Amino acid sequence: MGQLYIYGAYGYTGRLIVDECLSKGLKPVIAGRNPEKTASLAKKYGLQYAVFDVSETSKVQDWLKEAFLLIHCGGPFIHTAKEMVEACLETQTHYLDITGEYQVFDLVKSYDDAARAKKLMLMPGAGFDVVPSDCLAAHLKSLLPSATDLQLAFVSKGGGLSRGTTKTMIENLGEPQVVRKNGKYHDQLMGSSTKTVSYGDFDQLSMGISWGDVSTAYTSTGIPNIEVFAGTNAEQVAKVKKMGKLSFLLKSRLVKNFLMSRLDKKPDGPKDEKRENGRMHLWGEVSDGSQSIEARITTPNGYSLTALASVHIAQRMLEDDFKPGYQTPSTAYGSQLVLELPECEGFNTAP
Repeated sequence: MGQLYIYGAYGYTGRLIVDECLSKGLKPVIAGRNPEKTASLAKKYGLQYAVFDVSETSKVQDWLKEAFLLIHCGGPFIHTAKEMVEACLETQTHYLDITGEYQVFDLVKSYDDAARAKKLMLMPGAGFDVVPSDCLAAHLKSLLPSATDLQLAFVSKGGGLSRGTTKTMIENLGEPQVVRKNGKYHDQLMGSSTKTVSYGDFDQLSMGISWGDVSTAYTSTGIPNIEVFAGTNAEQVAKVKKMGKLSFLLKSRLVKNFLMSRLDKKPDGPKDEKRENGRMHLWGEVSDGSQSIEARITTPNGYSLTALASVHIAQRMLEDDFKPGYQTPSTAYGSQLVLELPECEGFNTAP
């Protein structure tokens, strides 16, 4: 069995992944850019560690020389994935990350030929983004092969946001919602697309968002029209519409850096009890113009699910169970992958 490496291990989600690794008998080598936080985590668990920024190419490659597989947790990935993927290709290292940014999925997919040539697997989105939704999309496609339209939605009950996730959201402030129409990306005003979704035991207003599935679900299913929604409320929709009028300001690097600096003074994620009691509810629907099929999944809180999913996939890869090239969760392991994880339930299908 090869050696597992984790970058960004001291972050909120990174720590959860390290804990899950240790619970499974895996002892990862860790790294990050903050010397004190990285050393503290390494000392706590007796792990080997290194300190560097992803921009330090020679240090990244030197660190990865003995690695079989990297789980990259250092986002926002729009700023860090390129360097890490290229280092993995250079050092013959398999790559996982936990992004939800559609731009990153497209970026990593562009290295598909290079990864296949080196017999390496590249799988961004090995956490809540996008394991359950990608499996849901693939399952629905299998039920309706003629599908031309796919809608996906999710909502959190309990839990909360980590600092890393919030930073990614700040990076996307002022940007339009991205959907896929006729196989191509299409921009529309944030807040302009809403629907009431039946998540199973409850209905909730949900708003269209730019989510990784507009890239990954297209790869996994080939369905040309894709939109993703997230649970919200009328007040939040109104705020988003109001913010849309200030998009020129929200796109400012100065504004984003200010918000980032304020965020760094707050706790880095939800408390354990809140996270452990949280649940994620996902809904999906495919249609072909004459018929439609819905299905649902429930999972643990997104951060817990990310640790469970990424380490589960890593274990399979460490046992040489992988497909070379760029992969989504379902193209590599099938639509049932999410149901292999603890406390995940589905697919509840309805015509």
